[in-house]
Amino acid sequence: MRYAIVYSSRTGNTKQLAEAIQQVLPQEDCVYIGAPSDEALQAERLYVGFWTDKGSSSEEISAFLNQAGERQIFLFGTAGFGESQQYFDTVLKKAATNFDPQATLIGSFMCQGKMPMSVRNRYEQLQQEGKMPNAQAMIENFDKALVHPNAADLAALQDAVRAAQ
Repeated sequence: MRYAIVYSSRTGNTKQLAEAIQQVLPQEDCVYIGAPSDEALQAERLYVGFWTDKGSSSEEISAFLNQAGERQIFLFGTAGFGESQQYFDTVLKKAATNFDPQATLIGSFMCQGKMPMSVRNRYEQLQQEGKMPNAQAMIENFDKALVHPNAADLAALQDAVRAAQ
């Protein structure tokens, strides 16, 4: 079955996931890999990746998902926050609301991803100003996210892709 891997990656995290997916799929069946493009719509199966924006997929990925038609879709993404599968599932569910009603979700995967240092700096500033009561927890989450996606995340993603075949 012909497939395309479509993703949006601000910090490189989602791109890492896309590359991990490409490693486990037959290269001869790949019609496209990259940013949202009409070229990807030549495939029957879409692997669609995003960075989390306001609890869902980024705008460009949301718009692309709406064009998916009757294709099979595997959603994948990264989120700077959360070590919670429950949170990841909420993000994935919200992203899936952007599907064309005829599309079929065949699998999904999310993991934590590192954030730009400017985010940590902002948390520190807000903490110093007393404007963010939970700043220390946010800083700790930021520090935990620095090592993601890691080898275990990539292996779990590849397992999820294989299971969706």
